[in-house]
Amino acid sequence: MPAPINRFKAALKKGEVQIGCWAGFADAYATEVLSTADFDWLLIDGEHAPNDLQTISQQVQVLQGKHSTPVVRLPVGNEWLIKQVLDAGAQTVLVPLVETAEQADHLARAMLYPPQGIRGAGAALARASMFSLIPDYVQTANDQTCLLVQVETVKGIENLDEILEVEGIDGVFIGPADLAADMGHPGNSAHPDVEDAIRDALARIAAAGKAPGILAIDEATTQRYADWGAQFLAVGIDVLLLARAARGLMGDWRAKLGR
Repeated sequence: MPAPINRFKAALKKGEVQIGCWAGFADAYATEVLSTADFDWLLIDGEHAPNDLQTISQQVQVLQGKHSTPVVRLPVGNEWLIKQVLDAGAQTVLVPLVETAEQADHLARAMLYPPQGIRGAGAALARASMFSLIPDYVQTANDQTCLLVQVETVKGIENLDEILEVEGIDGVFIGPADLAADMGHPGNSAHPDVEDAIRDALARIAAAGKAPGILAIDEATTQRYADWGAQFLAVGIDVLLLARAARGLMGDWRAKLGR
């Protein structure tokens, strides 16, 4: 019995657009609710949300068998963090702040068992192998892991072509907010210079045979990024969805009751 098929990776290889949403509550119950919308992928955020290995593991578990594929964003690019989330059952990992080909190559090797990589092969007690129920897990897991690297600085953009040459990278995610800040336009990812950089980066990623990805939280920007070729596209953040709905509801009732 081989490792489970990574449907998200397979869809990217086919060139299919994958629509996702950020899962930032760090809670399996909230992520399960979000999964009922049937997003293609949900980003379990370990960088800016209050997640740890246990909460990440719980959310990966609750998404098993659902339409939404879990994508785990680590707080930093680190081989033992990659090993832990892969052992917990994640198959797709997003690593922030990748700026060089050397860094990307190290991350790619951390995703794979030897001899192709350096992932520790202690899968017997890991959820990924269903606690040894999948006898061929170690022999087949490499084909199903998916590495997405996040390019979000001027240095990363300058080194993008070299990063794209690294074998083992399935997609590159552009971080608009951090890129805008690093370009001297904090809080303004719609600045013409930033948008030019984003549009150029998305095109270069696609031309290199990798999947381009990005996040947007308003319809106009989302459509613009889609038109520029974003293939895995996050269209919202659950925390903001709740906050906006709650504020809007209370605002409506304030107006209705004259408060």
